[in-house]
Amino acid sequence: MLSFFKFSEPVFTGQTSIKNKFVNYSNADKNAHSTHIKPIKALTFGETLFDVIKGSAHLGGAPLNLAAHLSRLGAKPAVITAVGKDELGKTLLARAKELKIDTSYVLIDENMPTGTVNVELEDEGIPIFTIKESVAWDAITPDETKFRALLGEEWDVFCFGTLAQRSEENRKTLERLLSEIKAKHFFYDINLRTGFYHKEWILSSLNHSTILKMNEEEATTVSNLLFDTRYPYKALCHLLTDRYPGISIICITKGPEGAAVYHKGIYEEVKTTPVEVADTVGAGDAFSAGFLYACLSGYGVSKAASIACILGTYVASKPGSVPEYSEELMDKLKAEGLEFNSIK
Repeated sequence: MLSFFKFSEPVFTGQTSIKNKFVNYSNADKNAHSTHIKPIKALTFGETLFDVIKGSAHLGGAPLNLAAHLSRLGAKPAVITAVGKDELGKTLLARAKELKIDTSYVLIDENMPTGTVNVELEDEGIPIFTIKESVAWDAITPDETKFRALLGEEWDVFCFGTLAQRSEENRKTLERLLSEIKAKHFFYDINLRTGFYHKEWILSSLNHSTILKMNEEEATTVSNLLFDTRYPYKALCHLLTDRYPGISIICITKGPEGAAVYHKGIYEEVKTTPVEVADTVGAGDAFSAGFLYACLSGYGVSKAASIACILGTYVASKPGSVPEYSEELMDKLKAEGLEFNSIK
């Protein structure tokens, strides 16, 4: 029998051109930023599910984790996904609403169940995923009314990954969204899962991206897939932005070593403080949220990466993918210049 965390506990055990430019600050004004007057509007697409870790079910899936952290930071996220007409689906929707995620575009599938993933933790909290197939989020097929609503809104960022592209229905939906949605930025978290990606999906996604995020293992996979060679990260970033000029920023997360960011030909390593790892599930999604929120709020790319590393490291130190934010975490984010009253 699965047990669920209460909300007060960790609850989650054509080519696009760039329409917004990110700010690069000099050392003299690196802490300055321009406040985003309206709340950042983000739309995430893909899998929403329950991660089953040590017998406990944690609300999860990268798009939902990302939306949850963006909401905590003060953004207005919505998610387009599908859940089953079952108890897990009801629970997922209720918790998403508690997290102040707009669920207007969540479909309820009459035939397929809400998705689940069995997660086994190896040394240092590294997860091994067993992902159930033929579940609700494999059929994200909004009707024309929902499509018109989505396309009628203006988004600061549209976020997507690779896993949800495992079904033909989702690939068709995503292709239409990428072609027609009004978004200033397109954030592609490669987020590869063994057995659930193909080279052509990655190539198409890169062609629509303005911000790219991957971890070290994924960077190696992409380098081998696209260039038949394992390039160093800096060279890989240069090659990717040369081949896909729509990509303005690349983030490579490096676990306890922090992250690397590449922007306008500049490659920079950003260090983080090591922590005792509980599990790394959702840490990359927390990084993504911190980076996007800071960047879209006007912080420089380097500062945004520092904020992202703090948030990602914190999540890795706690069970589940969206733990409650501690006062210590909020103090650290404030010390980096993130406005304290914008953090929920």
